[in-house]
Amino acid sequence: MTRSKATLVGFAAVILWSSLALLTVGSAPVPPLMLNAICFGIGGLVGLIWLALSGEIGALGKVPLKVYLIGTAGLFGYHFFYFSALRMAPAAEAGLIAYLWPLLIVLMSALLPGEKLRRGHVAGALLGFAGAAVILMGKRTTGVDGAMLGYALALVCAFTWSGYSILSRGFGAVPTGSVAVFCLATAALSAAAHLRFETAAWPHGALGWLSVIGLGLGPVGLAFYVWDIGVKKGDIQLLGVASYAAPVLSTLILVSAGVAAPSWGLLAAAILITAGASLAARASRPARGSA
Repeated sequence: MTRSKATLVGFAAVILWSSLALLTVGSAPVPPLMLNAICFGIGGLVGLIWLALSGEIGALGKVPLKVYLIGTAGLFGYHFFYFSALRMAPAAEAGLIAYLWPLLIVLMSALLPGEKLRRGHVAGALLGFAGAAVILMGKRTTGVDGAMLGYALALVCAFTWSGYSILSRGFGAVPTGSVAVFCLATAALSAAAHLRFETAAWPHGALGWLSVIGLGLGPVGLAFYVWDIGVKKGDIQLLGVASYAAPVLSTLILVSAGVAAPSWGLLAAAILITAGASLAARASRPARGSA
């Protein structure tokens, strides 16, 4: 697979993540950790079935334990810290801090062998972050008790996902099928956390269950497999900048579904993020050509 194709495959994760908000709304009143357990369970089982049908399930036994630990820490850690941050701090501000992870990916990629951080990458990431800020701060809420701890957890959340993505680059030889184990381990940990911190509530009706299944198959399932391909074999800097498209696409989907109203802020965010991605793409082109 060429670098360009792998980057496009990785960007499919961003497209899938943009449906997360709408499907999460449809899954109410399932609490976050319980939803995590169900959806990651679906994503992991689908991955195991795919591996069994392709005859590659035996390769999972050759994956080093540290890869499973890092993968599980990335998936479970991100969602645990994210949900905890949103419980303790205003959602818009905490979400904005958590969404530092694409910028961190761009900056941390300079530490990777064979990668060179250019001004266009940094400028593109900052423009993308500004676009995400326009979307998220438009949902600004009043302060709540424990906000500072929530902000700190949101920052840990951002470092968790960016760190996982950067570390994944170093395990390029590890099959993407290993993500199935990450998902199942995350489901088990989420179930344990749910039993400790939450009260169970099941989806309402067919729409609720379809939303939960959709989450498990898409943004909390397939998305992590294609992201794994992208960060291992694609242009990780361009992927980092392009990830800022998720909040814009998510809001567009909510607008199309009648859940949110269109606004000038949405247009401004789209322009900023498109400009940022264009800058990053231009910065990548001289070094990587068309491969």
